[in-house]
Amino acid sequence: MDQLTQTFEERLQEIEAYLDLLEALERQVQQGPPKIGGAAITAQQQKILYSSVYLQLYNLVEATVTWCVDAVVAAATDKGRWRPADLVESLRREWVRSTARTHLELNQDHRLEAAVALCEHLVQSLPLVDWSVDGGRRGNWADDEIRNITTRLGCELHISNDVYKGIKRPIREDKGSLVLVRYLRNKLAHGTLSFTECGDGVTVVDLRDLKERTALYLREVVAAFRSYIDGYEFLIPARRP
Repeated sequence: MDQLTQTFEERLQEIEAYLDLLEALERQVQQGPPKIGGAAITAQQQKILYSSVYLQLYNLVEATVTWCVDAVVAAATDKGRWRPADLVESLRREWVRSTARTHLELNQDHRLEAAVALCEHLVQSLPLVDWSVDGGRRGNWADDEIRNITTRLGCELHISNDVYKGIKRPIREDKGSLVLVRYLRNKLAHGTLSFTECGDGVTVVDLRDLKERTALYLREVVAAFRSYIDGYEFLIPARRP
């Protein structure tokens, strides 16, 4: 198993383990109030535990995107093996954005420094080192944003029909899986929704279903990036091994 896939599966397993705990707790509730150390777990505490799954799932979504994008940059850098001219146009634009810092508000002196650094790199035909792709604002990742970043990098994202329908099917508040995870995560993070309110009326079956839909989608995202990297699709055809 490649490192990108392994990292994803290991993080997903953490959520699986947490859901196993919640499932055991839910079974205990059917026999009476569950207890830990002699103290009963209240309905409010159970809801709080359930709502934490949305935070874990969003963390997995954002982390997966970060891992995938970083893997592309690492492959394009590859210890100085490639140069800007070797990159496909879409990824080269991202390198220019990073090097010239065109996505940042800079004063005249700093903008000139960035432009000179870009010019020197090209004039001397230096290898690619120490750069990154700007992923945008944190806390904003769902399926549309993931498709946008893959398009920016020139990576073709093919999501199977069943998986696509699964993440688009409304689950709660007329929102599909990834949009709902982002929405509830941000509501919790900003304090506009309490953990008790978030977990109200939710079952472990609901959470497992949400986890499964999210995981199936993210697996196909990881597979798309792996294909992009393994096939050297970040390079122009003439430079691919």
